[in-house]
Amino acid sequence: MSQNSDHRRLKFITGADPFGCALKDKLISHLQSLNIEIQDLGTDNYYTVAAKIGHIISTTATSPDTEIRGLVACGTGVGVSIFANKFPGVYAATCLTPADAVNARSISNCNVIAVSGMSTSPEIAIETLDKFINTPFKSPCPASNSEPWPENVQSFLDDSLPEMAKIGTLSPAMETLSRNCAICDLAADREFSPVEIMPGGYMKIVRETPTSAIVRFSGGSVEPAHHHSYGHDVMVMKGRKIVWNSSKKERYELGVGDFLYTPGGDVHRVKYLEDTEFFIRWDGVWDIDLDEDLDTANANIEKEV
Repeated sequence: MSQNSDHRRLKFITGADPFGCALKDKLISHLQSLNIEIQDLGTDNYYTVAAKIGHIISTTATSPDTEIRGLVACGTGVGVSIFANKFPGVYAATCLTPADAVNARSISNCNVIAVSGMSTSPEIAIETLDKFINTPFKSPCPASNSEPWPENVQSFLDDSLPEMAKIGTLSPAMETLSRNCAICDLAADREFSPVEIMPGGYMKIVRETPTSAIVRFSGGSVEPAHHHSYGHDVMVMKGRKIVWNSSKKERYELGVGDFLYTPGGDVHRVKYLEDTEFFIRWDGVWDIDLDEDLDTANANIEKEV
């Protein structure tokens, strides 16, 4: 059984997509000649096989006797490295040359090698894999002109391992944030100003020209018929409302997650069926021109419903 630089036995988890399977099989034969243990996941699409390998390496407990590394192959070697890297504790690098492998191991302590079935010959791939197997972390490499690392770089590399281990984890504050709606968080703890000409409405402008805002209306509130100089997008975050577009003689009932675009100049009236919040973006500056008063609006809505 081959050993790594820490004198632990090596085990490789391998897999490939159809464009990399021939090269992967060649490299498996080479690993077998070195008496390295192999778990081959076979051939699948590049993201599935890479994710499987990433998951295995991420969730397998470290053994004092055995180090697990990965070998993934696709047409370019890029896609499989991206998907393998989605898992904490997985550090995959695309290595097209022996120098790539030496740099990946020396600088980043990579534990997954990704190879290209379309652009790397079996001979170069075998030499590259050998370098990946035998290069210790922090050893001289092409990036250091094959000289020992200076003390400041050596110290940086020492500190990089605990920092790399944090990848994929969230701080308590970020964990709380990740459980919430990103758009709702935008509105949290902001000071809203009353929309003076529309009782029950409150607005917080979060960007000027083109204008973006978060708007709140109390249930039962009415926006009298009005129009804007610019078109606007609306997405409902909470509650329900009805929009009547008088210019187009159309009616829309919107709930959470619904989107509506109203062109500039279109006259529209709104009724809020319950407490409602929405995100709105105008194509230009915010403006409004009323086309009726509140009493007329209520009377017209009575006729509509």
